[in-house]
Formats: sequence, C-alpha cells, structure tokens
Amino acid sequence: MPILDYPLSKLQTYTGINECPADIDAYWDKAIAEMEALGTDYTLEKAEFQAPGFECYHLWFTGVGGARVHAKLVQPENPTGKLPAVVQFHGYSGDCGSFSSKLGYAGAGFVIAALDCRGQGGLSEDSIPVKGNTLHGHIIRGLEDDPEKLYYRAVYLDCAQLARIVMALPYVDETRVGATGGSQGGGLTLACAALTPNLNRAAPVFPFLTDYRRVWEMDLAKAAYAELVEYFRHTDPTHARETETFTKLGYIDNHNMAHRIRCKVRMFTGLMDNICPPSTQFAAFNNIPSEKDYVIYPDFGHEGLPESDDKIMSYMLEM
Repeated sequence: MPILDYPLSKLQTYTGINECPADIDAYWDKAIAEMEALGTDYTLEKAEFQAPGFECYHLWFTGVGGARVHAKLVQPENPTGKLPAVVQFHGYSGDCGSFSSKLGYAGAGFVIAALDCRGQGGLSEDSIPVKGNTLHGHIIRGLEDDPEKLYYRAVYLDCAQLARIVMALPYVDETRVGATGGSQGGGLTLACAALTPNLNRAAPVFPFLTDYRRVWEMDLAKAAYAELVEYFRHTDPTHARETETFTKLGYIDNHNMAHRIRCKVRMFTGLMDNICPPSTQFAAFNNIPSEKDYVIYPDFGHEGLPESDDKIMSYMLEM
C-alpha cells in the first residue's frame, strides 16, 4: 500500500511532539470563564430562504472581544419536545454553507447550527486587534502578542459558545448535542469538544490545527499550514525563537487540548492526506481519554471521503 506517513500500527500509538505550555489548562479555564460570562444570549433573524416543514434563521451572538458572530440555524417547523442537535464547523477560509445543505439533519429531527468563523468567508467579525504579522492566515494571528490574543483562542471559544447556546434552546435536549466538521472544521470540532465537557459526541473529519511541529518536520508546512513558513521568513529568519514559537502555538494545538475531551469521538482519516498528515490527526486522537474510534480511508487524501456524511449522520442518530 502507498504510504505518506507512519504506518497505521505507529499511528495508533503516536501522541505528538510535546511542546505544550505548562499552564495550558489554566489558560483555557480562564478563557472558558471569560466566554461563559457572556452568557447564552442570541438573536434570530428569519432567513430569506425557507423550505416547507422547516424554519431557517440567521443566529447572532456576541463573542469574546465583543465580536458579532454569525451562524445559520435550521430546525423542524414548530419544534416541540426535546430534540437532538448538531453544531457544524467549516473548512479554512470558507463559510458555514447554504441553508439547504442543512435540511437533511433538520429533516431527521435535529436542530442544526453552523458557525461562520471570524474574519473568514462568512459574516462573523474578527474584531480583536493584534500586533505583528498576519500576512497569510490565522494560525499566526496574534503570535507576536499576548497568548490571549491568538486568533484561534477566540474561534475555539465561539465554537463552545455556540454549543452552549444550542444546548440552552428550550426545545433542545442538552444531553444529545453533537459536533462535526472537516479540515479546519475537524479541528474546531475537537476544540469544541475539549471546551464543552457535556457535549455528547464529536465527529471530526481529517482535523486541521493539531501537532504543528510534526507538520513542520514533515516539510508539509504548505497549503493550509504555509503561513508557518511565512512567519519564520519574515519575523525569525534564523529560527532563534523556534521553540518559543511552537510552544506558544501549543495553546491552540488540539493534541495539547485533547485530554480535556469527555464525549464520544469518531474520527475520519485518509491515510494519503498531505494537507493534514495522518500522524497529526492521530496525535490528537490518541490523547483523548474518552470513548473513541476511527474510520480509515487508506487510498484517500484531503478530499471527499465516500459515504462519510452518511456515516456521520448515522453516528449522530445514535443519540
């Protein structure tokens, strides 16, 4: 079989390169307290798009730093009782997608809310000012500032805040809420699970935002990770601060946060993925202490994984 990364036998035990900040749990405990102080207030605007038997809304809330954060919410018409729900996260630089793409979940009896990441392709604001280079993307945003200014700190908290808002809806069963997404959305799914202890389950697909040093050592700091190269070229060309940089990135590295996950997890991975290498994905997966399993696609890379959407919905239906 062709191989890009470690063999599956090693992937099953690989736990990542350890450059974890000593205070990472205190960092995230403080961040969660800041986010929870904002509460679960939100506003709904009826969307122009509507479909028979469903209700479609723009959902807005105030995130950390005062940003106006947007999500699309779709639910069965006139929901009653206590329904299961799914929160959904999109790929890097994209947006939360169309309302019609959410109808499958709503038709199966779910409430579904899909987040727009700040400053990317959707409607959410990126309002936190930072020092330093932001040339090519968001991993490096805030890297030359206080760790609390890291861009993904705010986005991870938006994911957790959206999950809490959905759980607080009067017609949602807070014990039956899952999260899913692919690539960046897979990384956000893991982060949401790490910051939302009462999430029921998570289904990340080839998750991004994990084990940055491994990406670097594989010489795959390209595509979504290319900004790491640009950061060093522009701000630290001799790599005098390389260890410091990767340690600071460790605050927003999912393999360092995975020990906080308490929900069920099912990860979907293509073994030929040269965008988010399989070892980086397993670095997070193998640090998860809760019930977990994975679905492997040996011949697939960072691309559509056949029937994965059906498998994820079936997993959510188990709730």
